[in-house]
Amino acid sequence: MSKYTESIGVKLNNLLEKTYDAEKGYKKAAENTDHNTLKPYFSKRSEERNNFGRELKAEILQFGEEPEKGGSIMGSAHRAWMDTKAFFSDEDAESMLEESIRGEKAAVNEYEEVLKDKLLPPSTASLLNKQMNSIKSDLKTIQFLEDIS
Repeated sequence: MSKYTESIGVKLNNLLEKTYDAEKGYKKAAENTDHNTLKPYFSKRSEERNNFGRELKAEILQFGEEPEKGGSIMGSAHRAWMDTKAFFSDEDAESMLEESIRGEKAAVNEYEEVLKDKLLPPSTASLLNKQMNSIKSDLKTIQFLEDIS
């Protein structure tokens, strides 16, 4: 049972770390655009990822594991790159949407990978499917926004 708990805990903590990164990335995107539609959209996505993080933390604690406390080094570097790109770009809205699409696709892949684990308890699989479906919906919205911007 210990290995099972550790294995699930590690996978959920990896998702939690990426969720922190997405939350901070969306917050940074909202700060980097003055676009009337995108600013509130990015803010709402940041809040959504904050909620995902709380749900993942609760699931991790349920297994007696310790949740991660912050985002990844790669996430921090990516947000710094977003700041630089927005500073030098005339098309900051488009570049923020492109980065959001890239990030959402990566998130879906991460969720799908974790969901392949046949040892996931039903509560975890249900939570991850719910979050992944929300991310897929967000991805479609972002792609639509990119098309009309």
